[in-house]
Amino acid sequence: MLAYWALFAFFAVGAVFDVRNPPDLRRARPIWLFGGVMTALMIGLRYKVGADWETYGWIFDATGYFDFWRVINMGDPGFQALNYAVQHLGGEVWWVNLVCGILFTSGLFRLARTQPYPWLAILVAIPYMVIVVSSYTRQGAALGILMAGLASLIRGKSVARFVVYVAIAATFHRTAVAVLPLVVFAKPNNRFFNLLAGLAACYALYDFFLADSMENFVENYIKREYSSQGAAIRIAMEVLSAVIFLSRRKEFGFREFEDRIWYYFSIATFGALAFLLLTPSSTAVDRLSLYLMPLQLVILSRVPFIYTSRSFGVAVIAAYSFAVEFVWLNFATHAQYWLPYQVYPIFD
Repeated sequence: MLAYWALFAFFAVGAVFDVRNPPDLRRARPIWLFGGVMTALMIGLRYKVGADWETYGWIFDATGYFDFWRVINMGDPGFQALNYAVQHLGGEVWWVNLVCGILFTSGLFRLARTQPYPWLAILVAIPYMVIVVSSYTRQGAALGILMAGLASLIRGKSVARFVVYVAIAATFHRTAVAVLPLVVFAKPNNRFFNLLAGLAACYALYDFFLADSMENFVENYIKREYSSQGAAIRIAMEVLSAVIFLSRRKEFGFREFEDRIWYYFSIATFGALAFLLLTPSSTAVDRLSLYLMPLQLVILSRVPFIYTSRSFGVAVIAAYSFAVEFVWLNFATHAQYWLPYQVYPIFD
């Protein structure tokens, strides 16, 4: 548990200094990079940490028994190819975890750097996105790639470029294509063209990545009524961010395109809440709603600009993040799979 709190404390201190001084990542770049490296290593070098540890170990072992094309067809092609490559290079499963950890961390830090208080944005992500979601190895990598795509959009890159990010993310977890409509339809100019292009892109990605596996998704999650304890709490956290944004939307000062992206993300959180109440499987909703988590780090890291004095606002968000981590580590049913934190015995 100490490792998790040490990571939280590192970014909490950074957030405090960030608000007291004009944000200047160039000056703090070595410390910022150190934080990124430590986050990636903590994710990648974990040993028997996470509820899916044995499942991913089985996937890794299985790729050693089949040829490349058979391995690719066994699951998400990007993730399967990574496992296959590591197997045939003589590596171990921690190589796969480390690559996926780097993908997740890179995307997270790129998105955080587009925010006024990058350190606070990372702090918001630590308690659940970093500690828990990143250990869903495939979906963590997909989420990281999507966050990198969102960062590129915020910096003015094209929607077509974002489609490429989504396609790459979907090779690690096919459900990543669900994010595409939230972004494609947010483009304010040439809406008719964007609608046609967006529908075409959505259909193409759905047909390539999801069509064959949708029946299994419905069978495994919906019909069997799998439930995720804590799904309601996680979605409630996303709804909180959506309410904060929508209640003072104009004051956040986003450019039109970015404003519409977070507006659609916010609406989607209410959709997730509705599905949670209506669908028999909370697991299905929970897994899809993980892609809405960037809304939390973007909106909550801007609270000091909107609702309070900046120092007090940072203190409030830090206290909220502390409470989330404390409650999860001490009271969550599945926290036992993350405790104690252990480092992979690389040199055994």
